Amino acid sequence: MFTTRIHPRFSDTDALGHINNTVIPVWFLEAREPVLRLFSPQLDMREAALAVVRTEFDYLAETHFGCDVEVRTRVARIGNSSLQLAQEVWQNGILTTRGLATLVNFDPVLRRATTIPAPVRTELEKHQGGE
Repeated sequence: MFTTRIHPRFSDTDALGHINNTVIPVWFLEAREPVLRLFSPQLDMREAALAVVRTEFDYLAETHFGCDVEVRTRVARIGNSSLQLAQEVWQNGILTTRGLATLVNFDPVLRRATTIPAPVRTELEKHQGGE
């Protein structure tokens, strides 16, 4: 599992005083960086890229400004050219948001999905499992 600490900004709040639902997907994107680095250590998207093909979110509790959050990311499933990441936002010991993202290993030159390389698959497997 990968963990990322995020400091909510005041501008992330909405009229109800909690973190806006549009901000959480951005946090999940930021927390996927360690996974992206498995495919391209220098984050050179001309060499390797992951295309997001599906996302879903469950907002379980309010997330608030003024207290850091932890985004937990684990590999839920690995396919031939795709993978699914399960992500969670935790604040003060409370699970506030749960999400899933399906990503496809994308060849930026050929402009199509491509098989996940064996060394990357091995690293992904280290972060698989759990609920």
